[in-house]
Amino acid sequence: QVQLVESGGGLVQAGGSLRLSCAASGHTFSNYIMGWFRQAPGKELEFVGKISRSGVATYTADSVEGRFTFSRDNAENTFSLQMNSLKSEDTAVYYCAASSRAYMEVRTSGDFTSWGQGTQVTVSS
Repeated sequence: QVQLVESGGGLVQAGGSLRLSCAASGHTFSNYIMGWFRQAPGKELEFVGKISRSGVATYTADSVEGRFTFSRDNAENTFSLQMNSLKSEDTAVYYCAASSRAYMEVRTSGDFTSWGQGTQVTVSS
């Protein structure tokens, strides 16, 4: 299993930006589809989006489309989430996750086998 550690969370004002990073170790990073999830207080885990092994293809949830983008650096074993125009409803714990399944098969949290510990993002209005 690949080990994942998120960083970059914090407190930001509405309309601001934040960049989360996920550092991977333990296995060949480029073998994995990477995804971001988030969980707000009292709510279910939400799939934010995913990126293909090469980084060419991405999927972004409708709730963050146009504001959040994903990128990865396979040489540095990192996966990033750039969040712009943040809203109070983006407040959540954000998790990165890794999947060894085919890109088109990855749709839900059950498709991911490795998870980070999470990082808190708080957006003040």
